[in-house]
Amino acid sequence: MLTNTHEHFIHRCISDILHGLQEGLSEFSGPSRAAVIYSLTPKSPLFICDPQSLLRGYDPALTNLFIKNSTWRTDGELQNDKARFSHILPEKNLDLDGLITYGGHSGSVFYQTWFTEHHPNICSLGPTERWLEHTVLRFSHDVANEQELYSGISGSFLKEYATHAVRDHLVDECNLHLGLDSTIRIYPVLKALLGISKTMEEGALPQGQLLFVEPRYMQQVSFLAQFHENKRPQLDNSKHVRKLLQSVEDSSNHLVSDGSTIVGICDAKKPDFSFLVEFHGRYGFIKTCENKVCSFSDGRFHSTTNKAKLVEVEEALFEAESVNTDTTHKLFQIIKTLVHNAERSCHGCTLVLDLNSPPLKIPGQTFHTPIALSKKNILALAASFSAVDGALHIGKDCHLHGFSCLLDGLTIPGEDLARGARYNSALRFSKEHKHVIVIVVSSDRPVSVIRNGIEVNGQCAWHAPKSCVFHPVPLTDWLHSL
Repeated sequence: MLTNTHEHFIHRCISDILHGLQEGLSEFSGPSRAAVIYSLTPKSPLFICDPQSLLRGYDPALTNLFIKNSTWRTDGELQNDKARFSHILPEKNLDLDGLITYGGHSGSVFYQTWFTEHHPNICSLGPTERWLEHTVLRFSHDVANEQELYSGISGSFLKEYATHAVRDHLVDECNLHLGLDSTIRIYPVLKALLGISKTMEEGALPQGQLLFVEPRYMQQVSFLAQFHENKRPQLDNSKHVRKLLQSVEDSSNHLVSDGSTIVGICDAKKPDFSFLVEFHGRYGFIKTCENKVCSFSDGRFHSTTNKAKLVEVEEALFEAESVNTDTTHKLFQIIKTLVHNAERSCHGCTLVLDLNSPPLKIPGQTFHTPIALSKKNILALAASFSAVDGALHIGKDCHLHGFSCLLDGLTIPGEDLARGARYNSALRFSKEHKHVIVIVVSSDRPVSVIRNGIEVNGQCAWHAPKSCVFHPVPLTDWLHSL
């Protein structure tokens, strides 16, 4: 039975961790919630702390996993021994749709599982799972230290865990494919690539690919050129490596590194295992075996794929009564092509998808006859037009009716002056015209989908927790309160 003092200490541990975890994951993946289910001893009840209602709607699954099933209580090795706090026996993933989970048993916390959201545009689950894995260790450590030695540092550490999470995942991948004796030190590599990503050359950010190969597998690399061993550029010399990337820009060739120097240049053929860094100007990706691990931009690592999913556009088209299924598919493919082109080209643009019959009259550069976007060469031309100031006007007939169009309208509530004229003009225009979807692509922000004066994908379904200390409740009580 917990005393009031010890109970408050446990609540404080959980609260500090949840705050740090939620803030860190939100920086890494976009707005993210977090929750935990735990039992301190083999005979303790299960408690839940879900301050942002992440697990609401999962009550049938949680009932089956924890109330009707007692396998989570099966330990077999660890007893209530706080000296063994760092010996974590991992629990299998709970496989709940829309969630990423990680749990485990230890000597100080008999059972715990931490939850967060599985965002649809995530590169890989690996770094987030490693983040939650470390969360399990931090909670176990804090409980073992007890109140007298509690520092409260776990939350702060988890808030800044992004680089460590990426490193932990890459180390696991190297150990899996190369064994435990890999000589590539991941932290210096990650620091170097962030430095390179921010280094300008003749006013441009880096483009090109940098391949990291374990030195003992270097003979598998098909080199086009190798640098003299005593004159190899150092990886941490960002300016030098940035200049060398120009030699592989816009080609299938790669710079090759052993983790500390640039060894040479190879063709597209890769060893059995390596990890690849792709630089795409303002952002880039880390890949292992052609699988994206994470992205990076603005000197930080992120989980996002840097591609708009445009789910809101697709849903709006399906809801439109005046557009049949075949036309919906064609319009969506047109919009997707134009948006992704703008993202790759790093320029902003505005697309007005006009579902009215006849289409609206929008001031701008119009054509003698609207041009068909179903033709590849015309779609490529429209992509070029999108770089010109003003909006593209696309009708439900899959034709481009104009470009460099001016979107006007009266001021409305909800405008955001920090977003600039393109965004706010789209809000005003869509408010005054029915059956219109406006897609705003910013050079430095996610894609905005706007209907009826409201940004559809900007509506936040939850708020960051305001309480400093949360109060977990028994899982059975939480389930009965639904």
